[in-house]
Order: sequence, then structure tokens, then C-alpha cells
Amino acid sequence: MAVYKEEKTNTWKVYYRYTDWQGNRKQTTKRGFSTKRDAQAWEREQLNKVQMDLDMTLESFNEIYTADMKNRIKENTWHTKEHIMQTKILPYLGKRKMNEILPKDIIAWQNEMMKLKGQNGKKYSPVYLKTIHNQLSAVFNHAKKFYGLRENPAAKVGNMGKAKGREMSFWTQEEYQRFSYAIMDKPISFYAFEMLYWCGIREGELLALTPADFDFERSTVTVNKSYQRINGRDVITDPKTPKSNRTIKMPQFLCEEIQEYIGQLYSIEKTDRLFEVTKSYLHHEMDRGAQEAGVKRIRIHDLRHSHISLLIEMGYSAVAIADRVGHESINITYNYAHLFPSTQIDMADKLNDFRKGGM
Repeated sequence: MAVYKEEKTNTWKVYYRYTDWQGNRKQTTKRGFSTKRDAQAWEREQLNKVQMDLDMTLESFNEIYTADMKNRIKENTWHTKEHIMQTKILPYLGKRKMNEILPKDIIAWQNEMMKLKGQNGKKYSPVYLKTIHNQLSAVFNHAKKFYGLRENPAAKVGNMGKAKGREMSFWTQEEYQRFSYAIMDKPISFYAFEMLYWCGIREGELLALTPADFDFERSTVTVNKSYQRINGRDVITDPKTPKSNRTIKMPQFLCEEIQEYIGQLYSIEKTDRLFEVTKSYLHHEMDRGAQEAGVKRIRIHDLRHSHISLLIEMGYSAVAIADRVGHESINITYNYAHLFPSTQIDMADKLNDFRKGGM
């Protein structure tokens, strides 16, 4: 590597050569440094990255982490991780050396995060705080596993926040019927919410549906993709988990409704999206419908909870429900345990009878 002054611009530039992972010799130039000191500092950082020396800053190591991980993660997931790094981590710890960040620094950073407020003027939720911490810990774990970092200071401190989100809200069937009547004036809204409530699909799954996903002879809809809006682009990704790839049996009335809706769409192709609206549109319609119907406002995702609670009330098992909604059955049992009929009293009575019979 070498540092030179450019007399015409009165700035400094750096030339540096390196060998890439395939053994190819390469050269790169970086211009525009106002001082020789700045150019040399940048030069040292590049040398640390080439040599994988953790004397580099967290900001520099994040470039390595990005190169290693970006293509292994779904685009929408990476977009969230990158946003957290750029707005919640690097502005606070980015200039610190990887091998000099201590547990006490993580504690100080956590305290700053717990004081921050979102656009709504409220402090971040415990779930979001946990997500932020998990991202920082993931970067340190990567450095520890592959680049020789001695310990993960974020893991040593422990998490902030908590994993469980706010309590689920539900609509009864009667509440949903009042809501659906209130939004019936807009067909795209009515049919979209019918799919959400009666099939228990996720918001992204709904927005990715095409006519080709429906088999009206068998009364089924196949869920095998999800819609995201990323940096102003429409992006179709795989569903949230492998279990989310599923075929759902639809009630006959819903089949008829969706056929009617498709018939209203002018020259729609088999692979065109059925519901070409945004997530913000659905949230606005949720506000409007709940207000007009006089029912409590719940989240879009709570319609999925409402569908699951309805199936539990109808007597279906956790395994059967999990297959329908694309969950693991153990998650249904854990998250909705309070809704399943309790068998504890019956168990105690049978154990009591068993004990008496043996005496």
C-alpha cells in the first residue's frame, strides 16, 4: 500500500494491492482524503480487513459480515438487518475496534437504545429492543466463529427486551362479520380480508396470490410465496418458513367469492397479483372498517390469530391447525395453550379413580 498527495486537488490518495480468495492479485485506489493522516488511517483499516485483523473497527468488519452473509439471507430479512446496523448500531459503536469493545460498552449502548423513541413518540418495544441486540450479537458471533474474536461481548452482557410480543387480540366471528359488512363497499378490501380471516394466511402471503394459485375444482389455494415492498420495488420471496409452503382447503362460500372477484378483474393473467394494494392500504382499511363497525381495532396479523382461535373453538387439534396455517404444532400448543379446553380436571379425576381402584 502507498499514500500519495495529489497536487492539483490538494488531497491525498491511497493505492493498495491485495490477493482475493481465488488467489488473484488486485489493485484499488481511494481518493479525496483531506489529510495524509486520514489517508493512512483508511489504509490501515483496509490492511486489517485484508489480513482479517480484528484490530479493525466494527464499521469495517460489518463490510466483511455483509459480503459473507448478504447472499445467504432473504432480501427482505437482510434489509431489516442492514437498517438496524446502519441506524441503531454503527452510529454508536461503528468507530470502535472490534477487539476493544467490552461488555461495559454494550451495557452503555443498551441504555442508549432503551432511551430512544420511535416515530410515534414512544420508546421501542421490548421485542424490537431484543431484535436490535440480536443483530449486534450476530455480528460478534460471526467474528468469533470465523475470524478469531476471543469472545462475544454482547452475549456476555445478555439481551435487552424480551422475545414475546404484546398480547394477541382476536375478533369473534360476529365482530368480523360486522367489520366485513362495513368494508363491503370496496370489493378489493372485502375479498382480501375474507382470505385473511377464513384462511388464516399472512399479509405477505395474501398480497402474493395469483389466479394460478387457486384450484376451484378442489376448493384449494396454494401458498408458496410472499410479497414485500423493498426500496420502492415489488419483491416476491419464498414464504416465511419451509412449513409455510402449503395447500389450504377453502370453504365453498369463499371459493365462490374469489371466483366472483377474479371475474371482476379486467384481463387478469394467471400470474398477475390478485390484490395489487400495499400493506399500508390494508392497515388504512382496517382502521376504517373497525371504526365504522364499532369493533375494537386489531392488527392485520391478529386476523390470523382470530382464525386459529376459531378453529380451536371448533375442536380441531394443534397438529391439524398447524398444517393449515403453516406453523409447527408445538408453536400452536405453546402460543394458544390458554384457548384449548383444559384437561387438568379430567386428568385429576381419572388419577383419583385409578388410585381408589388399586386399594
